[in-house]
Amino acid sequence: MATYVAAIDQGTTSTRCMIFDHAGKVVCFDQREHEQIYPQPGWVEHNPDELWERTQGVIRGALQKGGLTAKDLAAVGITNQRETTVVWNRKTGRPVYNAIVWQDTRTDQICNALAADGGQDRFRAKVGLPLATYFSGPKIRWILDNVAGAKAAAAAGELAFGNIDTFVTWWLTGGPDGGVHVTDVSNASRTMLMNLATLDWDEEIMGIMGIPRQLLPQIVASSQVYGSAKGDLAGVPVAGILGDQQAAMVGQTCYSPGEAKNTYGTGSFMLLNTGTKIVPSQSGLLTTLCYKFGNEPAVYALEGSIAITGALVQWLRDNLGMITSAPEVEALANLVEDNGGIYFVPAFSGLFAPYWRSDARGAIVGLTRYVNKGHIARAVLEATAYQTREVLDAMEQDSGVRLTALKVDGGMVYNQTLMQFQSDILGVPVVRPKVAETTALGAAYAAGLAVGFWSNTDEMRQNWQIDHTWHPQMDEAKRAALYKGWKKAVTRTFDWVE
Repeated sequence: MATYVAAIDQGTTSTRCMIFDHAGKVVCFDQREHEQIYPQPGWVEHNPDELWERTQGVIRGALQKGGLTAKDLAAVGITNQRETTVVWNRKTGRPVYNAIVWQDTRTDQICNALAADGGQDRFRAKVGLPLATYFSGPKIRWILDNVAGAKAAAAAGELAFGNIDTFVTWWLTGGPDGGVHVTDVSNASRTMLMNLATLDWDEEIMGIMGIPRQLLPQIVASSQVYGSAKGDLAGVPVAGILGDQQAAMVGQTCYSPGEAKNTYGTGSFMLLNTGTKIVPSQSGLLTTLCYKFGNEPAVYALEGSIAITGALVQWLRDNLGMITSAPEVEALANLVEDNGGIYFVPAFSGLFAPYWRSDARGAIVGLTRYVNKGHIARAVLEATAYQTREVLDAMEQDSGVRLTALKVDGGMVYNQTLMQFQSDILGVPVVRPKVAETTALGAAYAAGLAVGFWSNTDEMRQNWQIDHTWHPQMDEAKRAALYKGWKKAVTRTFDWVE
């Protein structure tokens, strides 16, 4: 009897396989990091073969740790770093180039050229996105332009494109031997090629970007059976696909319009459920697909994407050596009472929401002789909270909904100092659920829903429980003064790249 559901969570820095029971609790999991490749400033790549090898490794590891076999699993769901782009050969499965990661900025000239006719919002009415290096479409264009023979092979139908969800699903269902070439609506909505209203690839935009339809996967629902797994999960239905941030929405059970969550990972991503309505943003947010369960209508969201949050702590660890592990940043920050007058704006790959400035670069401002490494550590944590506040302000402006509490998840939510400051700077309670691994849980929910493991969203809602709530303790005057300083610091990062 199949008593569990598995989720593969292929993220920016690591891959996990997590196995959940009916109550949404983690039964067992395995996790492995992969290499971050930086060929030159602004370029970020992953080796797709390594990602697939890690995926197989964590599936095997999780089953072993739980003493389970494929027969114990009702379904498997997939969630992924979203805009990271792979093009591979359909016959061999070999990538024609490394995966170009969502943070990569090499496509800025392609984006500028496209924006020359119609501006940064040229395609926004159709796809909900500004022209930015973040999205997959320009990355595909770059690969076709820069990899010898790729353009001709793509036109001949010999190549396949996918965000990582598509690549993993293809391999999981057989790869060159009958692998299914699909992507769900949430991932498709991050390519800049899918029309939000029709949920299909947009012929006009594909023509303008020079991307042949035969390269693209079929767009499917986020919860339906796509095929059967091969290998260690042989026979298990592959039945759920969600981009990581949308998966966290599903895991946080944000199924009603007006419900929102913020995920703190490599970057941070706040989403607000807008129901079956497509809400255009006037404030620098993205209009995106939230999820589509089977034949039910698609559900949309407003999203505020922040490029660098957890990655800033990693930078402190890996590039500066100020800490040896990410959790140490909290103790270092607590050596001081405040930021010592400094702000750290981590525009390492430009600024995402609400600015969309690829010309921005990182800056620490307000430095004096008084500042020590404790102040820098505190400014690193505060940068995440300030960026979240900017996105929340934009969200309230666009939606007209005043948020009363923020549901949070991801690795940084165990940092008490950050979560308290987050609540202080927002002026609303911040709520962490018992299962903070909501991204993997969301993928499991989507897959389990498709095979009847969970019968409806109400059943999944009952699993959600509060673990901890932080309440604001800062007075309004101090909050306003600190935030004003942040807004000023952000302007210092503009126009750095000529």
